[in-house]
Amino acid sequence: MTDLIPQVKNHPSETSAYDLSFVFPCLNEEATLSLCIQQVNESLASSSMHYEIIVADNGSTDRSREIAVELGCRVVPVNERGYGAALRGGIEAAMGEYVMFADSDNTYLYEDASRLYTAASEKNADMAIASRMTGQIEPGAMPFLHRWAGTPVLTWLINRLFNGRLSDCNSGFRCIRKSSYETWNIRSNGMEFASELLIKALKCGAKSVEISSGLRKGPEGRVAHLRTWRDGMRHLLFIFSEKPSLFEMIGFTILLLATILQITAFITGPISVAGLFHIFDMHTQALLLLSGIFGAQFYLFGCMLYLQSKDPPMKLTRKLIFLDEGVLFFTLLATVCGCIGLAGYIGAQWSLSGFSNLNLAHNLLFGCHILALFITFSVGLLGLHVLKKAHN
Repeated sequence: MTDLIPQVKNHPSETSAYDLSFVFPCLNEEATLSLCIQQVNESLASSSMHYEIIVADNGSTDRSREIAVELGCRVVPVNERGYGAALRGGIEAAMGEYVMFADSDNTYLYEDASRLYTAASEKNADMAIASRMTGQIEPGAMPFLHRWAGTPVLTWLINRLFNGRLSDCNSGFRCIRKSSYETWNIRSNGMEFASELLIKALKCGAKSVEISSGLRKGPEGRVAHLRTWRDGMRHLLFIFSEKPSLFEMIGFTILLLATILQITAFITGPISVAGLFHIFDMHTQALLLLSGIFGAQFYLFGCMLYLQSKDPPMKLTRKLIFLDEGVLFFTLLATVCGCIGLAGYIGAQWSLSGFSNLNLAHNLLFGCHILALFITFSVGLLGLHVLKKAHN
């Protein structure tokens, strides 16, 4: 297997840097690792670049480490488990100007490595992505749900929310400039590493390019590390966590509209429209109450996301985040008093009616709407300030 080791001309001198470091995240990949390394060597060895191959081992118990050493690779042990953790460990140890990585399961077109590096270096890009979606995907290489729902939806979300022009947000075959990567503050340990890398790069204004590549079917019997619903949810959570303004604006708009319509319903009472249907009756008020609570929760979630984001919030949101603790105390006190007052009012009216049936639904729904918002905001702001103290 010595013919798989890069030739001497591809090794830098002691004082020079590598042009490229290729990182394989690895967890028990002895069945395919040598094939992946061979294909990368065949792609890169014919060029004049200086490169190294790193196997970021995430605790393999098979012969993966031995195979990597036999083939002239540098093994970097990464104790913290997870796809993202392995890649972060490998990238941190890399000595190349650019760092390329791909899974070690022989599913990517590793022969495109040289072309991917050329696209990044010649276009002076911070990131180059080998897109599977614009290339040839072998039958059975990608689950139906991933190909036609998961990846397209996540890609659309990232493009829409962060002004990207991507075709494959989940491609695990990429080339990045290490100096740029070090400014992106990547922290993910799991599969959401792929989304974080793209989003942080887009938010930093990094230049990205794509090449058309593809995907092969994995070896028979191999159990994929990817878990569809768990990892898909992790991607979604990270995408949303980087866009607090989405929840801020949606929540605020729903909350405002629901409250305005609730006030209108309280003032006007039920209204007949052209004698065909009625609006602003009890059913409308009940739905507006639920909508108001939904909007308030969305808005407060956006407020909490700003605690770990550098994005600027609205002025109102900023005031709530930095609300004086004394004001918060009296808000909580007023909320409790309001609940007691409403319960007392209902009890008094029930007593005056001889403890018979009450007809207070119209007024009660309006009062519950206002009180529900106070309860939601007071408890939400309490949690927000506790998190803020912990975050600081």
